[in-house]
Amino acid sequence: MDRCIIVVPCYNEAARLDTGAFQQFVARGHPQRFLFVNDGSTDDTASVLETLRRGNPDRFDVYHLPRNMGKAEAVRRGVLRALSSGVDSVGYWDADQATPLEAIPQFCELLGGNPRLQMVIGARVKLLGRDIQRRFVRHLLGRLFATVASVVLRLPVYDTQCGAKLFRVSPETHALFSRPFRTSWIFDVELLARFVRGRKAGSLPAAEDTIYELPLSQWRDVAGSKVKVRDFFKSFFELVEIYWIYLRPGAAAAAPPASLPSADDAATGHPDVSRRRQRAA
Repeated sequence: MDRCIIVVPCYNEAARLDTGAFQQFVARGHPQRFLFVNDGSTDDTASVLETLRRGNPDRFDVYHLPRNMGKAEAVRRGVLRALSSGVDSVGYWDADQATPLEAIPQFCELLGGNPRLQMVIGARVKLLGRDIQRRFVRHLLGRLFATVASVVLRLPVYDTQCGAKLFRVSPETHALFSRPFRTSWIFDVELLARFVRGRKAGSLPAAEDTIYELPLSQWRDVAGSKVKVRDFFKSFFELVEIYWIYLRPGAAAAAPPASLPSADDAATGHPDVSRRRQRAA
């Protein structure tokens, strides 16, 4: 599966974005392209990304958002733009490369080699022979959250929050990203909830039969992460919101259908974004 775009959300990443790693990755012959979404950064991120693009415009592109909209919306808009590019698969990856770029070909090989799969998601499983470096407290809180998320989703998923995910391009994928996420830090869980709900509403194979969790060979906590311990506790309230909107009995019938976005949605924003801005004002 060679026609692939990886979306990389960036907010104030000028000091820690390893542009050399991206350049070396494509220089080794890997065919994947990258779309960097500058989420209204206030440092030199825009300049760093533009320099990267000018060096290899066939492999690197940059999408500048007019203001900071948060990682969830940056990912959503980036994915929508990538989906309109005629690719076979689209994914998103953390800018800090906590998951090394070298894992991308394995994600693509798994998705391309199994037509039944709709997504491949990374899982940070600390096993012998694997280099998973995670702070102890974050590991404990992460395991607690992942267990509760799995129960809420009714999906035997080990790690919802790993920032490495790849999706097969299809109308279903368009629908998953067509509306802004209601949650912020745990939009990954909301994404899976949309997928589970959509699969139950139709005659498609169950979600657990079309998602592959790939245990990562290497992952590391990177200094400067914007995720704080308090975000773990806030996330439990967002889990309740996700259950109520998507997964409670009758939620599939009550929730509005996900409309397919127009080709300009990524650039102009979905109408739901405008309504949310009005409410916030």
